[in-house]
Amino acid sequence: MIEIKELPVRRGNVPLRVARGHFATNHSHINYYVDISYQKTRLNEAKDVAKQLAPYYKNVVVDTILCLDGTAVIGTCLAQELVSTSRSVNDHREICVLEPEYNANSQIIFRDNAQPLIRDKHVLVLMASVTTGFTANRSIEAIGYYGGMVSGVCALYSAVDTSAGFPVHSVYDLNDLPNYASYDYRDCPYCKAGRRLDALVNSFGYSAL
Repeated sequence: MIEIKELPVRRGNVPLRVARGHFATNHSHINYYVDISYQKTRLNEAKDVAKQLAPYYKNVVVDTILCLDGTAVIGTCLAQELVSTSRSVNDHREICVLEPEYNANSQIIFRDNAQPLIRDKHVLVLMASVTTGFTANRSIEAIGYYGGMVSGVCALYSAVDTSAGFPVHSVYDLNDLPNYASYDYRDCPYCKAGRRLDALVNSFGYSAL
């Protein structure tokens, strides 16, 4: 059974909820599942996440927030926070909030009607968590492919400091979860010890095994 616990660390009113175990993502095996279900769906928690992230971008031009991992509610709150407090959002004080689409090869694509929100725009990447940096790198590549400029990368939780040369700003990091580890599935110590997976995890949540 997966047991989600709220750790005794908090940024404002944003709690850190995790489960410890042996989990598999699309890219790696991890020893902690970071649960952001409530931050993605509860308005007050989403607002608090936005308030924690907004100061990192108060002097950064942002035209579009690209919301990965189902973070559109947080992205909307972040857009409002930046429009209200940032000195250099953009000249017309407007931010678009956009979710990506994926093709059959799991590559990010933008339809013709969405491309004007990326092309020649300053795009801030928002993620639930950044563990290996693989997904963040893929989003940065997609923004460049469609003619956009990356304003930054941010997340509720991050286990890395940078992605494709861009600093990753987060509410929580390895200082808050120092025992967090990510392994290539071919070199996972839990697998080598014969420990079964507890769950499969992705941006939607987890499926216990």
